[in-house]
Amino acid sequence: MTIRKSRPTTVKVAYRFYASSIRILSIRLFLTMFIFGCGFFPEKGDTEGDQQQAQWFTSARLVVDTDPTLTLVRLKSEPLDSTRGGHHLLLARYDFNPDQSSLGDEYSLHFALDLGNIRTLERGTAYALGPPPARIPAYGTVSCLCSPLRPDSVRGTFTIIQRGMAQIVGRVDATLFFTQWNDSTKHATYRLRQRIDGLR
Repeated sequence: MTIRKSRPTTVKVAYRFYASSIRILSIRLFLTMFIFGCGFFPEKGDTEGDQQQAQWFTSARLVVDTDPTLTLVRLKSEPLDSTRGGHHLLLARYDFNPDQSSLGDEYSLHFALDLGNIRTLERGTAYALGPPPARIPAYGTVSCLCSPLRPDSVRGTFTIIQRGMAQIVGRVDATLFFTQWNDSTKHATYRLRQRIDGLR
């Protein structure tokens, strides 16, 4: 007479729990990528700048340093405690080379966002850029082999895709407006539409 040994049911229960957990995790990951994934990857119509600078300041104020003599405008941050009005700032630089087969058309865009209190910004919401009533003040400068350009304004939107302890990922869709220093009748615009990263 042979006695059949039954497999412990605990193994099946553990497997079902493990499989269920993996399934739930996969669904959550899929939903996250579906909702926010478009911000992590290039989209049709995006500009192709190479981001060389990514700085996220959590307690500072933005300084726009203008030197009319040298026709220069610099964007920089100065430390400022949040209790005294310090804001979250995002500074970035993008290098562009529209035609790699020729020289002289390269340019760089320096871009700054004054996010204020970043905790009041919701992820996935497109906030307007520009002077009030826009939610986020934005500034930009351009370096190019062209006549010196004085920044006028920045218009567009900024969207936070992901925010962690040390990094912020977003998308900017903006137009930067400029006027020639030596001829106020001549204007120029530059587009910036792509992912933007900031590191603390």
